[in-house]
Amino acid sequence: MLCIFLYNRNGEMMLTITQVSKSYGEVQALKDLSLTVQPGEIFGLLGLNGAGKTTTFRMIMNLFNPDQGEILFDGSLIGYEHMDRVGFLSEDRSLMTKMTVKEQMIFYGRLKGMSKKAALEAMHYWLDRFSIQEYESRKIKELSKGNQQKIQFITAIMNDPDLLILDEPFNGLDPFNVQVFIDVIREFQARGKAIIFSSHQMHHIEQFCESMTLLKSGRAIVSGNIQKIKEELKQKNIFVRAELDLDFIRRLDGVKEVVQHADSTEIKITDESYVHHVFEAVKLAPNVTLFDVRLPSLQEVFIAKVGEAYEE
Repeated sequence: MLCIFLYNRNGEMMLTITQVSKSYGEVQALKDLSLTVQPGEIFGLLGLNGAGKTTTFRMIMNLFNPDQGEILFDGSLIGYEHMDRVGFLSEDRSLMTKMTVKEQMIFYGRLKGMSKKAALEAMHYWLDRFSIQEYESRKIKELSKGNQQKIQFITAIMNDPDLLILDEPFNGLDPFNVQVFIDVIREFQARGKAIIFSSHQMHHIEQFCESMTLLKSGRAIVSGNIQKIKEELKQKNIFVRAELDLDFIRRLDGVKEVVQHADSTEIKITDESYVHHVFEAVKLAPNVTLFDVRLPSLQEVFIAKVGEAYEE
């Protein structure tokens, strides 16, 4: 069962998806999923390719109908009339490359119920915000990948949507422009917008999201608060700065792996019951300046639950 509840700033229910499943022929794309997104929350949706993320997005966007269940928006079945309140940044670029930036903005603005004047006002604001005003009359195909991504992002947010779906939003961006995107996303969050965020970059999920759902073969295998999910994994990572005998540390009970970093040594233990045991061994080493116990990374959670790495 997939249950999504999104709320507007007045606390009224916006979107409810209940008991939704979807198949393509013999392939079950979604089955028995359940998740909740609160107002002003950025919710992470993770999974390998084929896990069901895109199907979920497309059903929210009214591009596909569920085989089972219903999708309600403000109490009525979701339809085209609701799409001017939704913004969607697809992982695959959906720009029309022979159009100019201005033509593209007017086209998408009109699709979202905006007047030509309102679309142009939004375009000028966002082109200025992203420092690409000079590209207004350029064709999309003449832009770099990073600037095309900026244009696609603008088309997703130009109508000031109540629900924003971001699928790999940082594709093709350098670190400076990633930060510009982050600032804009945080502003939407601060204004009470509901945001669903999907990325292969696990540190972005950890940076943005408090809660998440991890999909595998169309089912939610992990769902909830990210901090609690990490705590439930039991594994702990100890970061140490000292002159260590690494072979000795590797032989300690409870030690899964020892990783040497440029400025520290990471000792991964099976659970926190071994922390004191490792501490007693480390304190005997010369020049101990750091002993820091941390929760596992989200990448480690993913590997533990899915069985393989989520490639960066």
